[in-house]
Amino acid sequence: MTSSLKPDPSMIGGVAKVPLARLPDPETLFATRAGRFDFLAQHSPNLAPYLRFLGDVSRAQAALAQELPRPDPLPPARIELARSSRMPPLDRQGMRAELAPVLTALCRKLADSPMPEPARLALQALQDAPPADLDWVMGNVLADDIPPDAIAPHIFAAAALQVHAAMLASTLHVEQLVAIRTGTCPACGGRPVVSMVTENIGAEGARYCSCATCQTLWNEVRVKCTCCGSTKGITYRSVETEEATVKAEICRECSHWVKILYQNKNPTLEPVADDVASLGLDLMMRETEWTRGGFNPFMMGY
Repeated sequence: MTSSLKPDPSMIGGVAKVPLARLPDPETLFATRAGRFDFLAQHSPNLAPYLRFLGDVSRAQAALAQELPRPDPLPPARIELARSSRMPPLDRQGMRAELAPVLTALCRKLADSPMPEPARLALQALQDAPPADLDWVMGNVLADDIPPDAIAPHIFAAAALQVHAAMLASTLHVEQLVAIRTGTCPACGGRPVVSMVTENIGAEGARYCSCATCQTLWNEVRVKCTCCGSTKGITYRSVETEEATVKAEICRECSHWVKILYQNKNPTLEPVADDVASLGLDLMMRETEWTRGGFNPFMMGY
């Protein structure tokens, strides 16, 4: 285990101008994620049951993204208002009404999938829940506020939201988006799961955050806290070696940390799947004074 506190040696400063964002292709994205979960389950004995379960969830998400009708693009006036106000064009609370049927469809797809018993009970509870209870769950996931004593049902609701929000984001064009503030998705205003150093978006070595909600990737300057925007006191830790492809990017200014994945070193890294699979880093950081800043509904409780 390494716990060195020193700057990222691979990049100090910025990179050439790169695209602000990459919008999701939902069907491909969730299918790729499912495959990555399957691979990681084969190499992570302790986490294998949970990784296989999330692989099945991702496959159901991919199937749902293929079957659901494509949303209508937002009206041009709505896009222009968002741009001029430097706000995300997708209204998270506006997704609420259309989320219920997506959640119902996802639960139906997963009804026969193997899963841990707590997940099975939560799935059944969602299928039997009255509208008021479903609305409470959906409101929580839209607010990124998952109660620690009710994590299991919210996993399914968050998965449904990912599909719905990603499909909405896929109707946008990158040119319609504007940077809002550090750590905020320019499409839906969501929080990042992780950031990734890429090799296939714009310039090699560019850093993109991955939205936990709509799955959009957006550019952020390297060596900068994705929680508070500070460029001071940024350091890195990893469980393995200095060559680790998953590290904790730590900010001494706001006392938060967010994982950074070096996809330029391992192109198969996937933000959500590899965040879950690198749980050892979370356990290591739990023993420090820093607080996790990345948001992943599949990591609640850890």
